[in-house]
Amino acid sequence: MVRRAATHRLEFDAAAIYQYPEHLREWLEDLPNVPGVYTFHGESDTLPLYIGKSVNLRSRVMSHFRTPDEAKMLRQSRRVTWIPTAGDLGALLLEAQMIKIQQPLFNKRLRKNRQLCSLQITEGKPQGVYARELDFTQSPNLFGLYRSRFAALERLKQLADEYQLCHGLLGLEALSPQRGCFRSALRKCAGACCGKEPLSDHQDRLLTALEHVRIFCWPWQGAVGLVEKGETMTQIHVIDHWFYLGSVNTLEEAKQLKRAPDGFDHDGYKILCRPVLSGHYPIHPL
Repeated sequence: MVRRAATHRLEFDAAAIYQYPEHLREWLEDLPNVPGVYTFHGESDTLPLYIGKSVNLRSRVMSHFRTPDEAKMLRQSRRVTWIPTAGDLGALLLEAQMIKIQQPLFNKRLRKNRQLCSLQITEGKPQGVYARELDFTQSPNLFGLYRSRFAALERLKQLADEYQLCHGLLGLEALSPQRGCFRSALRKCAGACCGKEPLSDHQDRLLTALEHVRIFCWPWQGAVGLVEKGETMTQIHVIDHWFYLGSVNTLEEAKQLKRAPDGFDHDGYKILCRPVLSGHYPIHPL
């Protein structure tokens, strides 16, 4: 038993030893100092090892070669390819799209859209709703994106503590007639459930608590082309209901790229919401 344990330890230590991946040096010669997405490929032509993005492709790819923690991935790599983009936004969008489609071995798996849950205010109470049942791109009064209904309700409980909200009025527990909730006696609830404050005050605090995670509806009827200008190239990112469809060079090409989006894209929304609504980028309805 001791010999076997020692053997396993030796094998583990040998696997952890970092050696500079000389076999990949030839792929570094032409790496440009521009934004884009890069891919480490192994023996498989269809399953990449790792996909990443950077505002400087050469600098970022070279950083992998100085990271002993990535020795296992580097030993399996056989070549490196890259796709330049106009800027960081295009790189973020393309990276997320490629990871979802190709599912690289060493990348963290992106969450599935159908599991997404949000909180919707219905008749004054927040309710957990799912992306598989409701179009998040067009539904008002949605707040937050969560991996499950349980996670959404846990966040609601945290907000209740921070803003002295009532669990009963939030639908988290049953209220007895003409009696306040248990938390009101502990002064963790401001008392809207027992007349100590107006219901309108409770509702205002609830909306204030949720406002910073409000989900914005898609502002256009259909797809748009968002223009990103870089130092070496200009791209038009085609987006429909927060769903990234691809990047092209002209508006005519953008019109040909239009298609129905595949549900609500959580990662696309996170990447696009602020840039789209900021007015920083020219946007052309398609």
